[in-house]
Amino acid sequence: MEQPVQLSIHHIQHVGIPVTDIRRSESFYAKLGFVNAMEASFDYRGETGTAIMMQRDSMIIELYQFPPSELEGIKHRKDGHIDHIAFDVPDIDSTFNALKQSGFSVIEEAPVFLHFWRNGCRYFNITGPDGERLEFNQIL
Repeated sequence: MEQPVQLSIHHIQHVGIPVTDIRRSESFYAKLGFVNAMEASFDYRGETGTAIMMQRDSMIIELYQFPPSELEGIKHRKDGHIDHIAFDVPDIDSTFNALKQSGFSVIEEAPVFLHFWRNGCRYFNITGPDGERLEFNQIL
């Protein structure tokens, strides 16, 4: 068995779920005791989507809605699905370099900045053996 890459991962930061109606989903998770801890828009293929981080205690669920032109594919899924699992890391650059140097399949060319949270965040994704996405995220 190979030796694990030496990384500092604190915990699962959030689970990302694509939704078709962000307000309906926000209301659903609010009934489960989650509150809207952050809301921001994001660019997706030149259009604007919306993301909400719903939090309950230390649990965070990222709900995000793609722009209207991208919703049709999501609406026709038979079952819902989790898009990604995000890990909280203290140093996004060292994590990126360690995983890239260790031969993991890194999707982005470099960590990406988003205007999420108070001061933004930086993230990147790797793919697992069955195509699952694992996100590494540092809240700034």
